[in-house]
Amino acid sequence: MSLLERTGTGRGGPSAENALGGVGRTGLSATIKRRLVDELAGNPASASAVQVRQRITKLVNEVAAEQAIPMTSRDKQRIVEAVVHDVLGLGPLEDLLAQPEITEIMVNGPHQIFVEKEGKLTLSEAKFESTEQLMQVIDRIVTSIGRRIDEASSMVDARLKDGSRVNVIIPPLALRGPTVTIRKFARERITTDDLIRLGSATEDMLTFVRACVRARLNLVVSGGTGSGKTTTLNILSGFIPDDERIVTIEDAAELQLRQEHVVTLEARPANVEGRGRITIRDLVRNALRMRPDRIVVGECRGGEALDMLQAMNTGNDGSMTTLHANNPRECLSRLETMVLMSGAELPSRAIREQIGAALNIIVHQSRLRDGTRKIVSITEVLGLGTDHVELQEIFRFKQTGLDLEGRVLGSMHATGVIPHYLDHLKAQGEGLPDSMFQRPIGIVEAVR
Repeated sequence: MSLLERTGTGRGGPSAENALGGVGRTGLSATIKRRLVDELAGNPASASAVQVRQRITKLVNEVAAEQAIPMTSRDKQRIVEAVVHDVLGLGPLEDLLAQPEITEIMVNGPHQIFVEKEGKLTLSEAKFESTEQLMQVIDRIVTSIGRRIDEASSMVDARLKDGSRVNVIIPPLALRGPTVTIRKFARERITTDDLIRLGSATEDMLTFVRACVRARLNLVVSGGTGSGKTTTLNILSGFIPDDERIVTIEDAAELQLRQEHVVTLEARPANVEGRGRITIRDLVRNALRMRPDRIVVGECRGGEALDMLQAMNTGNDGSMTTLHANNPRECLSRLETMVLMSGAELPSRAIREQIGAALNIIVHQSRLRDGTRKIVSITEVLGLGTDHVELQEIFRFKQTGLDLEGRVLGSMHATGVIPHYLDHLKAQGEGLPDSMFQRPIGIVEAVR
């Protein structure tokens, strides 16, 4: 695609229109973009992004002088950036993507953009000028990864250059206009210190989980949508020793492992002809042939759960994944359902035996009412009992109320249960004191 095609046909976006507060801003940006397209019409493919930026800067000065629009150097820089965003970038989304405090961006049609800050949704002042401009931005996103979106293929998962995940759905499936959801990729990796500082976990909880990871126990991070599962998995995978071969498998690469020996695999959707699809399950099966010490699957959603359980049961100890569930018990039910989705004709008891033998630890994450994300439960899987897999909770978060500003009040603490795997941890050189698991004085609720 030529640069001229990528720039559109001179339609101004709100970021350019709002870059100046004075009279003439609409005419200025529209004139600049119209002249730019006219100039590039002769040989558009030869113009680089740097050349386009330089020409836009020159045009801002020329058009402002012609229309007698008074502009400071800061005004000029702002409108140059705005037009560059409209012509080469993602229009009004560029400024939102540049704000580190924004974690998600939700575009509900051209005139409504919500953002998430500190776990709370707020309506942004940013807008697209029209549905046409929004569709131009969507086309830039999907074509950059070799995808297409149209009425025949109205849903696309994509990724921005910085790693941010993008989901797009357009009419006729989206009745109120094209809808874009962007989960921003964290530029700075969150650490265990950050989790403790933010109140997402305690030092004892993280010490216990670190010992479990290093002692090669198999682990699942469960939680609801937007609860921070991938962030937690990223932190926990950082506990894996540097001398192990790790294979990561994801729909869209988000994990940021710092170990030296990491192989990163990413699933691939079908091409425009409907061929070439590679699923998470395909990659899990292939990973077993790659001599991994550990397999880390970004998220289990379907039949790959069976392959993951078999890998955990056949030598790939210390592997980990995430899945959607509302509590640790439901996590096991979801796993059972996903194994059935693989097409395996196994009785329920056989599936539960697999789960009970393969899985050791469930770290459950929740997004609370005030938008904060916390590890609310760390639970051991003890194996298959009479008719169900038995669980034992080691740490939990207990909510006690809300303060006057609506913030969740509560405490994280040990349940008083000594971990079943404590002897295993000690045998692996990861011994922990029994005192770490004592229930605090005054905590008298029953252990679930």
